[in-house]
Amino acid sequence: MLRARRIISVAALATMTGACWSASAAQSAASVEALIKRQSQEFSDASASGDAKVLERYLDDRVVFINEGGDMPSKKDIVGSAGASPTGVSSKLVQTDWGFQLHGPVAVTSFTDVLTQDFHGQAVHASFRSTEVWFNEQGKWRMISSQTVALQDDPAAVALPSKALDEYVGTYQAGPDLSYRITRDGDSLSGAIGDGQPREMKAEVLDVLFTPGVPRYRKIFQRDAAGKVIGFVSRHEGHDVVFQRAG
Repeated sequence: MLRARRIISVAALATMTGACWSASAAQSAASVEALIKRQSQEFSDASASGDAKVLERYLDDRVVFINEGGDMPSKKDIVGSAGASPTGVSSKLVQTDWGFQLHGPVAVTSFTDVLTQDFHGQAVHASFRSTEVWFNEQGKWRMISSQTVALQDDPAAVALPSKALDEYVGTYQAGPDLSYRITRDGDSLSGAIGDGQPREMKAEVLDVLFTPGVPRYRKIFQRDAAGKVIGFVSRHEGHDVVFQRAG
């Protein structure tokens, strides 16, 4: 009976120890997340204000950093280029959509930086999605990697006269097996690849159309010497696919 009680007691102790370890690990992960979240927001604040000291403190000397423009500056480049904003410009970055994963001494985060900028009295807004990797070395968490992409929004649309809308209607070919068809319904234009489902099109300016929800693409129309629409280029990240008007 004593042996049985001893076995039960050992089992109970093991269960309690495991529960305490799990609670301790969870508490530790939560405290690390709170620390990294604070440091990451401070880094965003320093990026907006040009605070070189904060950037210096949180960047690892070997950081691999890719900014929203696709550049890969070193720590020296980032810290060296930091400085106060030009007169008439002030910026604020606020992190949203926070995500966090802890892998021992490595922490991986994801978030969206929402920019609000006062540009000489005009309000400018933009959003940037980032992932950061932080490494704990000798009790200090420093950023060893960061990658950011700029989130794009639809441009403001303009209304075009009826004559201009009619000029875009037709079928365009990029090759024997790739066509694009533009139709009109009242004041609205729609476009479809081949026999696919038509999608609404809007005008950014005359001869530049876009599909709402797909801001990375533009259709830029081309005209001949007489002003007749003869085709368009589908422009994506500065690269063009040429469509010629059929018929």
